[in-house]
Amino acid sequence: MAIQKRQLFEIPSDEEVKLAADSSRILAACSGKGDTATLRLIDDDKDITVPVKAIHMLADILNQMAQGNAVSIVPIHAELTTQQAADMLNVSRPYLIKSILDTGKLAYHKAGTRRKILYKDLLTYKNNDLKERKALMAELAKQAQELDMME
Repeated sequence: MAIQKRQLFEIPSDEEVKLAADSSRILAACSGKGDTATLRLIDDDKDITVPVKAIHMLADILNQMAQGNAVSIVPIHAELTTQQAADMLNVSRPYLIKSILDTGKLAYHKAGTRRKILYKDLLTYKNNDLKERKALMAELAKQAQELDMME
């Protein structure tokens, strides 16, 4: 499953930020009856039943918009190109390939001659990398304290 190309990464306007803040609070309080909730669409005069999880996701999206952030949704089983993966890790594509993929730190597969990375694998790598960095920082702080380098 590839990432859809029609996603727009636009920063919300001031009006959209305010509207998102107001509506996210309302949606966040929605609990539904069991696993579903019914929403009424005034413009189309229709009721739709949706999973409560979807309402909570929409509330999270609106919360991000209320903070002025652009939002993108990526399916967990999406296949990313090396450039998309590099962008998400905030590294260059050559660094991703040479230092991460070729060393086996992150799994990938080939589709023809192209490398593809599963989004879920990228998230796992990113989380593990963050844990490693935090552990290294804690160790450096401990060493600095032992050497009386802290002021």
